Amino acid sequence: MKRIKIILALLIVFFVTRSIAQQLGSGHEKLRKDLTQIIKPFKAKVGIVIISIEDSAVIAINNNHHYPMLSVYKFPLALAVLDKVDKGTVSLQQKIKITAEDLNANTWSPLRTKYPEGNIEMSIAELLDYTVSQSDNNTCDILFRFLGGTMQVNNYIHGLGVSQISIAATEEEMSKSWEVQYTNWTEPLAMANLLEGFYHGVYLSDSSTHFLMKLMVESSNSVNRLKKYLPEHVVLAHKTGTSNTNKKGMAAAVNDVGIVTLPDGRHLAITVFVSDTYEKFETNEVIIANIAKATLNHFMSR
Repeated sequence: MKRIKIILALLIVFFVTRSIAQQLGSGHEKLRKDLTQIIKPFKAKVGIVIISIEDSAVIAINNNHHYPMLSVYKFPLALAVLDKVDKGTVSLQQKIKITAEDLNANTWSPLRTKYPEGNIEMSIAELLDYTVSQSDNNTCDILFRFLGGTMQVNNYIHGLGVSQISIAATEEEMSKSWEVQYTNWTEPLAMANLLEGFYHGVYLSDSSTHFLMKLMVESSNSVNRLKKYLPEHVVLAHKTGTSNTNKKGMAAAVNDVGIVTLPDGRHLAITVFVSDTYEKFETNEVIIANIAKATLNHFMSR
């Protein structure tokens, strides 16, 4: 009960501060203009939110839209799993049996590549590693089933006070119909709020926060988005999301969200969602990379 009260108090302060901070940020107007110019030429919907975590300043561009998350939703899934770990109902060492039927052949899955016949047991920790660090779609769905479905994760996230996120469909369900991927959506600010709360340790224990942060830092997900132009001494913990392209040449999503640790110890939560884009895949990644570069230059100069 004491822990619940502490969390509720932190959440109240957190979101009141956010409301106030959104009315400020005049010192970041140049960055807002620079980012607007970066995205202006492209035939895509681009949503950006940057939170300077230490002072709660917010830069938001095109936030009021439901952007499909794709694999970005594996970050809130991991939060939900680790919440169970913290409550003692699940152990990171707990094993789950994986059969051939669990390994969809028509999806991205490094696990299936390594164990095409299944018939293995993997710990929760290993499944989270595959899901977050390698963005494995099969292990993602295994964890959804383990928790009781997408609605359980959706309810958990909303219970944290972050409501502008919808988690409705598994990876397998998304693969069967183009429109289904749009049921898993977020507003960029909601995802940035989730990242900031995670960084502050509001949601998870210190050990679970550290574990997930490590998975996100060690991620083998695309290095050509937020990470592309970041110097080696800048640390990024992130999660990407990528859709297919339809017959009209439109991609539903090329995304990247994360927490940047600057050399002086300051932190930025950055969410970039490129949606309904007719640009080439490489161009979409460069849009995100240039947004990160401009953001880094702005904050490093202050």
